[in-house]
Amino acid sequence: MSAFPVVEAGEGVSRQVLADHPDMMVVAFTFGGEGAEGAPHSHPHVQSTYVKSGRFRFTIGDDVREVGPGDSFVIPSGVTHGCVCLEPGVLVDGFTPRREDFL
Repeated sequence: MSAFPVVEAGEGVSRQVLADHPDMMVVAFTFGGEGAEGAPHSHPHVQSTYVKSGRFRFTIGDDVREVGPGDSFVIPSGVTHGCVCLEPGVLVDGFTPRREDFL
């Protein structure tokens, strides 16, 4: 069990750091309902995303895709991305290097 707290990350969205190292971080994002949003943003970290449950519409740069359980993908450093929850679920994201702003 993670020693990190669950924190609000937006309306209907919470996050919890699951594992942390200066070179890498694993974070779970829980989306509580349809329409909850991961607002468009970018960061210098390379991000991998695994859809543990639920359905989401992701925009990554100019690409829009729907993803569901078992799907995974990588978002390059500096690319604007965001998502809208279509069915409640959990995303597990890996970041390299770690997201200091999440600590």
